[in-house]
Amino acid sequence: MQTYTYDTTFPGLLTAIFQSFARKAGDVDIVPEDQHQQQLFAEPVLIQTDEAQAKRVVVGLEKRSPGAGKWLRKIFLSEQAGTERLILHYVRRQMASRLDVQKDAADEKIRALQRLHQQMGREVHRMHAFVRFQETPDGLFVGLINPDFNCLPLLGEHFGARYPAMDWLIYDTTRQYGLHWDKEIKKAEFITLTTTSNGRLKQLSAEMLASQETGYQDLWKAYFRAVDIPERRNMPLHLQHVPRRYWQYLIEK
Repeated sequence: MQTYTYDTTFPGLLTAIFQSFARKAGDVDIVPEDQHQQQLFAEPVLIQTDEAQAKRVVVGLEKRSPGAGKWLRKIFLSEQAGTERLILHYVRRQMASRLDVQKDAADEKIRALQRLHQQMGREVHRMHAFVRFQETPDGLFVGLINPDFNCLPLLGEHFGARYPAMDWLIYDTTRQYGLHWDKEIKKAEFITLTTTSNGRLKQLSAEMLASQETGYQDLWKAYFRAVDIPERRNMPLHLQHVPRRYWQYLIEK
């Protein structure tokens, strides 16, 4: 089996897939560049990312299955081991068919892709509900998250439309990068921070917040205490809708 490695980006993966077609590779595996040491019995071939080649793969898929590029990117961001092999399998099948292969539930690998897409959709939905912004003294609203999947690239459109008139930063403390919205240019951009800033951001402390922010938080907590009915608590149901792993950055918790 020939092993291709890529730079861990979605265009990089699509370039590797393009090259597998261009080189008429038969049995090929595609793994992220930083994981190729795990491949003990194959000499890896590093595929350099080519945006034009990646776009050709998307265009070819879209002709057969509209929305396929967006569908695959969402799956890719799940960061689950072996996703590259599943995506390669899908691309090969879709390129050979005029039917929409996404809907072929009889194919075990396509079903695995469908499950990943559904799981990512649930994670994005939860981020829409569970992001809690806290205002800093310089007027920046910061929301900390630590999702299971790399869903930050899928949050910009929602929060940009919801909060276009304020500067905000959603920061993934697990992957250590953030999405910053600039209200002046109405655009979100990805940012990384220094090691010191990363450490401080993992948990916003009281001295990092605007003076009125702590007051708002007290009111928010008081509201939840007021509407709570101890006799009607259903913790299993509550955990089903608000899993415990999200509690760390929920102010009301």
